[in-house]
Amino acid sequence: MFEESRYSSKMLKTYEVFQQELGSLRTGRANASMLDIVKVEVYGQKMPINQLGSITTPEPRSINIQVWDTNNIALIDSAIKKSELGLNPQIDGQLIRLPIPDLSEERRSEIKKIIKAMGEKCKVSIRNIRREANDELKKLLKDKKISEDEIKKNEKVIQDYTDDQIKVIDDRVTAKEKEIMTI
Repeated sequence: MFEESRYSSKMLKTYEVFQQELGSLRTGRANASMLDIVKVEVYGQKMPINQLGSITTPEPRSINIQVWDTNNIALIDSAIKKSELGLNPQIDGQLIRLPIPDLSEERRSEIKKIIKAMGEKCKVSIRNIRREANDELKKLLKDKKISEDEIKKNEKVIQDYTDDQIKVIDDRVTAKEKEIMTI
């Protein structure tokens, strides 16, 4: 039988990934999740910074990383410099300070484009999940496991959920763009 909850949970997971991607964007305000995209080559594998030290935001425009193992300080410093974050780490013993510079107007426009692209990618994924659900419904009808009425009802439920998710994504994109432009 058709399980609409399976598709709604897939859509929800897609939105959660979108939220994480948005959280990792540098917006001019210190945010520990900005470092989630930076992976450091240590102990023979790539690890996120939050597994190599504690990350704090003591001020709105700075991030501190208290590195647990002094051997990893140079590796973390290098990984941050190579990342697309555009941050310049300052090392002070086992503490790495990351001052967050103001965003230029040009960089804000670039970030707006990135946000729009992320939103579009997420919406495409959600529409693909809707198509997958509708294909399953058609297959169930062809195999005579459900009726035409059940298909119409389920298609409407899936479409309503898709519309809701797309509206949530659009709202989130708009809010993030506004945040970028007002900092």
